Amino acid sequence: MLYKNYIRVLYIDLSNEKFRVEERSDLWEYLGGVGVASKLLEEEMRADLDALAPEQVIVFANGVISSIFPVVTKTVAMFISPLTGELGESYAGGRMALTMLMAGYDAIVLTGRHRRQSYLSIKTHNVEFKDARAFKGMSAKEIGRYIRDKEAGSGKRSILRIGPAGENGVAYASVCVDTYRHFGRLGLGAIIGSKNLKAISIMGDRVMPIAKPIEYLKAYRLLFDKSTETNHMQKYHDIGTAVNLEPLSEMGALPTNNMQSGSFAAAEEISGERFAEENLVRKMACAGCPVGCIHVGQFRREFDKGHEYESISVGYDYELLYALGSFLGIEKRDEILSLIDKVEDEGMDAMSTGVVLGWATEAQKKEMLTEEQTLVKLEFGNAENYLKAIEYIADRKNEFYTDLGKGVAKASKIYGGEDFAMAIAGNEMSGYHTGYGALVGTLVGARHSHLCNGGYALDQSMKDFDAEKMVDTLWNEEVERCLLNSLIICLFARKVYDRETILLALNVIGRSEITNEELTRISREIYKTKLRIKAKLNFVLENVQLPQRYFETPSMKGTLDKELVLSLIGKFQEKNKILMAE
Repeated sequence: MLYKNYIRVLYIDLSNEKFRVEERSDLWEYLGGVGVASKLLEEEMRADLDALAPEQVIVFANGVISSIFPVVTKTVAMFISPLTGELGESYAGGRMALTMLMAGYDAIVLTGRHRRQSYLSIKTHNVEFKDARAFKGMSAKEIGRYIRDKEAGSGKRSILRIGPAGENGVAYASVCVDTYRHFGRLGLGAIIGSKNLKAISIMGDRVMPIAKPIEYLKAYRLLFDKSTETNHMQKYHDIGTAVNLEPLSEMGALPTNNMQSGSFAAAEEISGERFAEENLVRKMACAGCPVGCIHVGQFRREFDKGHEYESISVGYDYELLYALGSFLGIEKRDEILSLIDKVEDEGMDAMSTGVVLGWATEAQKKEMLTEEQTLVKLEFGNAENYLKAIEYIADRKNEFYTDLGKGVAKASKIYGGEDFAMAIAGNEMSGYHTGYGALVGTLVGARHSHLCNGGYALDQSMKDFDAEKMVDTLWNEEVERCLLNSLIICLFARKVYDRETILLALNVIGRSEITNEELTRISREIYKTKLRIKAKLNFVLENVQLPQRYFETPSMKGTLDKELVLSLIGKFQEKNKILMAE
């Protein structure tokens, strides 16, 4: 809590329709975000139960400087992932961090299962459990419109909601936050659906006085200028992360047609530049961000005969253009936007959706799947049939689509094709086949995400391969991001918030006792908490089997050597063991 020596936690028991608030001084040192959320998850989780059991917990947390400094916009969700069975960690922007701050909560802990489909209305001094049975089957967009009308009032508001996929337990169901942001990866939407929740509305109206206004304004101006007047974040505003697509294809690092290739012939046509020129209609920002990295594209859709069209606006970025573009062989921008829109309506993670469909397409081509199972012929480049398949996954249309909704790792164990099922430790791959850094970094990352340690960027910056340097860099970055994700700084701004800048911001809000050495200690303690959670959930790094395709399709750095990958993993694990022994 700002200017307090405690973390204010809202505990909500859905089963008994009860809530309470605790002021946790023992969590104060962790700065909020992933530090506090990891500690609360470790306390509350049930390692002996399934991820979707009513007793399981969801933790949301913001950070100690959330929303009062530029680009500190994220909220973290921590849970046990129904996709991987281990640590679930996901981030969303939008207005949620700000509304939690204005409502007076640093963290929210959800447990139990409501007796009927409901939604939560969380306000500064109250929590209401409201009937949502009329929302059954609705898309996230429809839910948002209804709650905006129904929950009118003063203050700042954020709305979280799930689509049909979350209701139906799809293991990679997402949570839409304020229309254009998401808790996307690892299946939080399925957990919220399992708790009979359809949405959560948070509204806060507190006034937040600043204790040292002159020092604060100086620090804010410094950070504002670093965010807007330097080149640290310029690309995120201009074209956005989609600017990476064509260069990655040229380097042979863009997974294409279920990663049968690292280059896409139509990369120029679906590049970030082409989207900006032909489809971009709006740029938006999360609350408290001066940059505006949210790129909204538009396409026309015919809704009736006789040339009756509507214009559909949908957010896009590199990961979506990869997963629902090159990975599926889609060459037209409007078709990619239509697939993104469909994934949004159904409420699923776009990366996982693209990867499972890529595997299914290749498996059908290899005659491992029949059209009787897939119901439509899955072909690379056939957007019309992919649109139907996305709906079938969300609706659990038949046994095959129910299995596909469990993730590509589990589906391939049932139907075959594990060698080309592109998941890493159960989490569908991200859009980087850059080399050892991307593969090893994702595998050893706490949540198996390319954002755990940025190994894909290390591949691009390291001219001469050095195994020791690679492991040290991945490990140090993994730990450092525990700090950034506790504050919680948007990782796009990681070059803006260096250690000196972080200490300045903390000093302004009265945390002058924190030194650079203390930041390192806190980061390492948070990382140790994550490793303990993973151990309790029986994750063993050495037991992970990687798809053979990683070692067949050349990366940006050439064909990867499996033995070298295993050696790098072993070196990383040794560093973890040394840390845990401290």
